[in-house]
This record gives sequence, C-alpha cells and structure tokens, in this order.
Amino acid sequence: LAVKDPTAVERANLLNMAKLSIKGLIESALSFGRTLDSDYPPLQQFFVVMEHCLKHGLKVRKSFLSYNKTIWGPLELVEKLYPEAEEIAASVRDLPGLKTPLGRARAWLRLALMQKKMADYLRCLIIQRDLLSEFYEYHALMMEEEGAVIVGLLVGLNVIDANLCVKGEDLDSQVGVIDFSVYLKSDDDLGGRERNVQIAAILDQKNYVEELNRQLNSTVSSLHARVDSLEKSNTKLIEELAIAKNNIIKLQEENHQLRSENTLILMKTQHHLEATKVDVEAELQTYKHSRQGLDEMYSEARRQLREEAQLRQDMENELVVQVSMKHEIELAMKLLEKDIHEKQDTLIGLRQQLDEVKAINVEMYQKLQVSEEAMKEKNEIISRLEDKTSQINATMKQLEQRLQQAEKAQMEAEAEDEKLKQEYVNKSESLQNEFSQKEKQMLQLETDLKIEKEWRQTLEDDLQKEKETVSHLRTETQEIVNLKKEFLKVQEKNKQLKSICEDQEAALQELASKLSESKLKIEDIKEANKALQGQVWLKDKEATHCKLCEKEFSLSKRKHHCRNCGEIFCNACSDNELPLPSSPKPVRVCDSCHAILIQRCSSNVP
Repeated sequence: LAVKDPTAVERANLLNMAKLSIKGLIESALSFGRTLDSDYPPLQQFFVVMEHCLKHGLKVRKSFLSYNKTIWGPLELVEKLYPEAEEIAASVRDLPGLKTPLGRARAWLRLALMQKKMADYLRCLIIQRDLLSEFYEYHALMMEEEGAVIVGLLVGLNVIDANLCVKGEDLDSQVGVIDFSVYLKSDDDLGGRERNVQIAAILDQKNYVEELNRQLNSTVSSLHARVDSLEKSNTKLIEELAIAKNNIIKLQEENHQLRSENTLILMKTQHHLEATKVDVEAELQTYKHSRQGLDEMYSEARRQLREEAQLRQDMENELVVQVSMKHEIELAMKLLEKDIHEKQDTLIGLRQQLDEVKAINVEMYQKLQVSEEAMKEKNEIISRLEDKTSQINATMKQLEQRLQQAEKAQMEAEAEDEKLKQEYVNKSESLQNEFSQKEKQMLQLETDLKIEKEWRQTLEDDLQKEKETVSHLRTETQEIVNLKKEFLKVQEKNKQLKSICEDQEAALQELASKLSESKLKIEDIKEANKALQGQVWLKDKEATHCKLCEKEFSLSKRKHHCRNCGEIFCNACSDNELPLPSSPKPVRVCDSCHAILIQRCSSNVP
C-alpha cells in the first residue's frame, strides 16, 4: 500500500469532522425548535471543530517573549476585506473580559454565527490566498480545496438562530477538546430517532403553517387599513372636484359678464366713431365751400384789378394785406389737417386695442374649453377609480373567504394531529399514509398562498397606480388655480383698457371743442374777407362829408367805412354796435346794410 501524505489525512479528518458537526448541529437545532444558547453541547462542539480547522497549518509567529500561534491574525484581516465586519472587530476589541488573541477569535466566531455571515467572512479570506500565505503554510486546510468545502457547508448554518452571551463568558481559558461520542450512533437508537425526527418535522410544519396564518392576518389588516385610507382620499378628491366645479361655474359667469361689457364697449366706440366721422365730413364740406368762396372772391378781385388800373397802388397795398390773410388761412388749414390726421391715428390705435381685447377674449374662451375638457377627463378617471375600488372590495371579500377556508382546514388538521398522537403506537402505517395526504394538502395550501401573494402584488400595483392618478389630479387642480390667476390678470388688463378708452374719449371731446373753436375763427375770417372784397376805398380828399348828416369830418367826427356798401359815416351817425365771439369789444354796424364798419385813419391805408 502507498503511504498517504499525513497533512492530506489531517485535512480529510478535519473536513469529515466539520461535516458531522455541522450536520448534527443543524438536525439538533431543528428538533430543538428554539434559539440556541451558549450552553448547547452541539454548538460548543462546532466551535471546537472550527478552531481546529482554523489552527491547521498556522505559521509560528515570533514575539518578544515567546512563540505565538493564534487564529486571531487571519480573522482580524477580514475587517479590511469585508467592510461590514468592522462592527464585529470593534465590538470584540471593546470586550473587557478578553485578554488573549484566542479569546478574541472565539468571540469573533460566536458573533459571526449570530449575524449569519460566517460563511461570507471566511469566503473573503479564502479568495485572498496571497494574504493568507502570511499566516498559513502551503499545505494548510484554509489554503486547499477542503477550506472552500467547509465554507460551503457553513452556508447551511444560516437556518439556525443563536443567542449567545459573549460578555460574561470566560473564553480565554476554555480547552478545545472534540467529543467523538456525540457523533457515534448505535443501531438500536436508529428507529426511535427516525420516529422522533418525523414527529419533529410534523411539529415544525404545524408551526410554520401557524406563522403563515399570522402573517396573512397581519397583511389582511394592513390591506383593510389601506382600503380605508383610499376611501378617505377618494372622498377628499370628490370634495375637491365639487369645489373645482363651483369655481368653474363662477369663472363662466365672470366670462359672460366680461363679454357683455366688451360688447357695450364696442357699441360705445362705434357710436363715437360714427359721430367723429360725421363731424369730419361736415368740416370737409365747410372747408370745400370756403375754398370755393375764396376762389370766387379772388376771381372778382382780379377782374376788379384789371378794370381799375388807376387805383393800382392802393390795391397793391390791399393785396399785400390779403396775401398775409391768405397765409394765415393756409396755416390754419394745415393745423386743421394735422388735427384730423392725429384723430385718425387715435382712431387706428383704438381699433388696434379693440382687436387685442377681442383676441384676449378668444384666448380666454379657448382656455375655458380646455379646462372643461380636462374636467370631463377627470370625471372619467374618477369613475374608473370607483370601479377599481369596487373590484378591490370584491377581491378582498374573496380573500377573506379563502382565509376562512384555510382556518377551517387548519382546525381540521389540528384535530387530525390530536387523533394521530393518540393512535400513533397502534397505527404507524396509517400515519405514513395520512402524512402523505397532509403533504399534498400542504402543497395545495402553498399554491393557494402563492396565488394570494400574487393577488396582493397586483392589488399593491393597483394602489400605486391610484396614488399616481391622485397626484396627477392634484397637479391638474393646481393648473386650474393657475388659470384662475391668469383670468384675474386678464380682468385687470381689461380694466386698464377701459380706463385707457375713457381717457381717449375725454381727449376726443377736447379735440371736438377745439375744432368748434377753430370753426368759429374760420367763419370770422371768412366774414372779414367777404367784407373786404369787392369794395373800393375812397380817397381821403374825396371823403370830406358824412353821407347821413352831411357834416365835415374832424377830430371829433371820425370816418367809418362800411365793408358791404362802401359808404363812409361819422362816429356820431354809426352808433349801432354788435358783439362778436371772436373779438372782446363790440363792433360798429352800418345803418343801411348792417355790415361791419372800419375806422379810417388820416392816410389812405385802411
């Protein structure tokens, strides 16, 4: 026979011992059915076996006083490789009763088992073999494949719940000896142990079903609470929708009022425009008549100038005066044209403002239509939500019925378990058959539970969708509030436009008053021109006596010339006076033709 490597044999023995200890610990913990304490023998043996596995192939490290060979060095290295292990390392360092590195390593193993992360921590160590080579020999268990197998076996310990008190326990002075009698089994105990294992499995399944029922009851209560909260939120949404509808009705009434006001403003502006057009046409007609009269007057003057060549010098002076008067008339006409153009510009501005007001009204009407469509969509969404809530209530009722059926089945199973306990000694074969039936029932219950879980997930998804729709409706209500604000801004703009229209109406009234004044002035100028044309001044030497009293003119009796008939009177005979709107003082009038008299000076110039 070939001689085997002793280190390989050691690794195989340690691996087998680790398998036996882990298997025995899991079986005993499941049969025990509670959380494990530090005094539990299979758990103590497991820690001893793990110490031997970690100590295999450790390098001897020199210190100042003696040689040191502990497993705390590689375990302390886990803190750098796995960040979650920092809490364990810090708590182990802070324990007051630990003085040796071996005690710290034992405390570290117990804390890792309680956290159910021992396999993860040791797996990080095995991956980093270049770092482990500082602490272990090349033939050590942690450096070979057996270490990876042990790490895989440690994953099964996550099923166990352990509650270990590390603070008051003396971990430095414990002696790690493996008790092989625990793992050696006799043939007589196999049948009884198998029966005990079957009973323990049945009890475990019963406890599992009870815990599942408790969880189902808690989830059903939470679902009821969620349904109540959803109903409350739906009532709130219905109230908010009623408020939004009332606000929309108010906005529609305000819009109707604004439309009526806009129509009144349009009617007023149209009346004003028609009145201004009539005034402008009358002014143009008067202007044309005045121009025709002036042309006739100029033609008559030219004819008289051709006929009367002897009075050329006097007529030239009169022409100079008439030319100056003509320039004044032209300036007045230009001013009138400018005023007319300005009025036309103001009318164009008013029309543009009316167009803007119409555009604003159209935009507001479109926004109201859009808001009405949004409200219709919201009403449809609310009806859909109500249908969904009714469906949810139906599904909840079905779930309650299924839960009642499951409870009834559970009660029946409990009754059957009691009967089985009483008749277990006489009917072992019937127990096996019934156990197979129960397994089938358990599978059916598991399938039912899976279906219920899927129903729950679908219900949760529906609830999330309803929450999203509620948030969407809230955003839409905020948009409606923003539309209200914009509508108020449009009302303010409308008020400003009304004030601008009133100011422009006042300006038009002022312009009309100025135009009436300018008309009066033009009529006065026309009368003056008509009086001057067609008349010939007598020479001063020829006009020596008054036509009425036939007395000579002197300083007390001044000469007054009639514009119409051309007669000359004294101031005593021409006492008739009339007031004129264009002159502050009254004017003397001729007795024969009632025309305006002009006082003559001593020279021939009027």
